[in-house]
Amino acid sequence: MRMFNSWLNLFWIFLHLFIFQFSPRISAIRKDIGFLEKPICRNTVQGRYLLSDDNESGCCPGKAEKFSCHGCNLLSQCCNSYEFCVSCCLNPSRTQKEQVLKVKIAKQATAGTYAGVFDFCAGRCRHNSESVVHENAYLSDFHHCFSLPSNSSGAGNTQLEGRLNGINVIVGRQSESCDSVCKSNGQSCVPNKLLVLNQCEIMQKYMTCKGACLASMGADQPAEVVDDAPKNLNPGACLFTRAQAMLSCDGSHPFTRRLCPCA
Repeated sequence: MRMFNSWLNLFWIFLHLFIFQFSPRISAIRKDIGFLEKPICRNTVQGRYLLSDDNESGCCPGKAEKFSCHGCNLLSQCCNSYEFCVSCCLNPSRTQKEQVLKVKIAKQATAGTYAGVFDFCAGRCRHNSESVVHENAYLSDFHHCFSLPSNSSGAGNTQLEGRLNGINVIVGRQSESCDSVCKSNGQSCVPNKLLVLNQCEIMQKYMTCKGACLASMGADQPAEVVDDAPKNLNPGACLFTRAQAMLSCDGSHPFTRRLCPCA
């Protein structure tokens, strides 16, 4: 019995050697076969019901609306939802790539800049210090904003003044609205230019601002507090509003003089 098992083992060994010897060899290895790379889906992630992608990775279905600004105030460039803020911001007609690439991610001198438009929109639309008051409350429901920060290298004085071409900038009288200021000069107030005037650099060019330039809230801004105003109102100070959705041509205040864009 042992002899038979030995011969059987030898038979199988020779059979395997024979098959290996005369079987066709593999002549090459295909290089076109491999694991398919899963495309990177760059999107806003955090939304429970809404999603905005970078318009390149195609995360959103084709039927989704492109560059939607639903729930956004296009004058202030602020929205009431994060996802629609990012979507609206991605529109090339509203956000210039060459400008946002110069914007720093944080205020520190060592902070880096945004890598692209999607990174800028996703970061800028998050809640930031410019959309809160007393560090624990929002200025308004429209607290997701994608406008360039006023101190960014992409929004210097020259660029701001360039956006005022054809605009007659007039300092109004005390307690006068911009509608009234412009009308008295035979012109009309241009609402979408109030955002440009709502910058300390611009106000200091047309007003004295001897009491500094302060963030405030009010439909009468941008404006300058008159010298004879009560001390608690900061006489002589220029005021800009961080609640940009409140910018209006018809606002006024008994102790301020407005800076108005007329045409």
